[in-house]
Amino acid sequence: MENTPADSTRNSYRWVIVCVATTALIISNGLTIGGFPPFYKSIREEFVVIGAIEQAHAETFIANGANIVFLMSGVFSLLGGWLLTRIRLKGLMLTGCVMLGVGLVLHSQATTAELVYLARFLMGASLGFVGVAPNVVLVSNWFSLGRGTALGIVLTGTSLGGSVVSLLAGPMIANYGWRTAMFALSMLVWIVLLPAIIFLVKDRPEQEPAAAAVPDTGSDGMTFVQAVRTPVFWAFAACAALVFYPIFVTLQQFILYVQTPKIGISAESAAFGQSALLAISVGGKFLAGFLSDKFRAVTVMVFFAFLMFLSSLVLLDLTARNALLFLLPFALGYGGTWVLLQRLSADFFGKREIGKILGAITLIEVAGAAIGGRITGYLADQAGGDYTSAFYGVTVVAALAFISTLVILRMQKPAR
Repeated sequence: MENTPADSTRNSYRWVIVCVATTALIISNGLTIGGFPPFYKSIREEFVVIGAIEQAHAETFIANGANIVFLMSGVFSLLGGWLLTRIRLKGLMLTGCVMLGVGLVLHSQATTAELVYLARFLMGASLGFVGVAPNVVLVSNWFSLGRGTALGIVLTGTSLGGSVVSLLAGPMIANYGWRTAMFALSMLVWIVLLPAIIFLVKDRPEQEPAAAAVPDTGSDGMTFVQAVRTPVFWAFAACAALVFYPIFVTLQQFILYVQTPKIGISAESAAFGQSALLAISVGGKFLAGFLSDKFRAVTVMVFFAFLMFLSSLVLLDLTARNALLFLLPFALGYGGTWVLLQRLSADFFGKREIGKILGAITLIEVAGAAIGGRITGYLADQAGGDYTSAFYGVTVVAALAFISTLVILRMQKPAR
């Protein structure tokens, strides 16, 4: 059967959607998670000097801010999934843009820990509306065949954003200070992302009715209630939490670890390593998405989870010389594992209420991330700023994450 003009238009426009979704993740995740660590040292030092925080709790202050972002991204992803049954996705994404922009501006002017936490609250909440979960839903609305490749491309945006923002932030902080750098980078939200969503985002192809208008036949997957009653949902959620512990700790606190006297890497080299970590993970995300369209997706996830664990063994004896032996394969492993967590959500549970299901899984995975960040920051404070013992936890949890993927592999085959 030949394609109609409407089919051709849909096939062309879905790649516009991929571009907008990728841009949304480059900017939203880059300015809240992946690209934020280069700001930490300057923020920490200034807030100690002005008396806003005590030196003894400086590492916990940094960890708390990162934890707020992750926890709120989970809570608001769940809220966003519920709202998608009542409002348009485009409106949700616009709300997220405004929250992100306001949060960044507020953070750039903050002089107390409370104002920083409020800013990070807004930034984290914005991710529930314009971050990973809503963009996975958006792309899933436009793709059935080739969904893995499309999501692999889109989810590289989280790493690209962190890499680009890290490279931009480093020299801007050195030359103009962290406050000016953060305010300037917030313009990416107002000048680039907000117009892109206003003029280019369409919730779904025009000829496809909204989910609320589709008869409840059950043919397009599970409801949220049905999903949470299945053992595989909780196995999947446990896997997500275990995977995000090592991902979060490495993304947020490894840059501080390698600058301690024991490792002795300079701030500039640490920022470069952070950028390299995110850049290499782009390859892992794209490769995992591509392979999941060629092979059984859950098997591909097992492979990438094993790679993540294997690389984490280097942390048992980390030095400046072998840091890259950890970073590079870990970046590939975490990038691929993370993409497949998103891909398999749609594969296992369908698109029927994927927004709610993804929101719940996101909340659980960020809880794992927050626990990891909190434990790591606490242990580092107890050791006088030394992260060595704290990062042993990354190896242990990465092993558990790999085991959890084997459990999922054994439990159920996703519908392909």
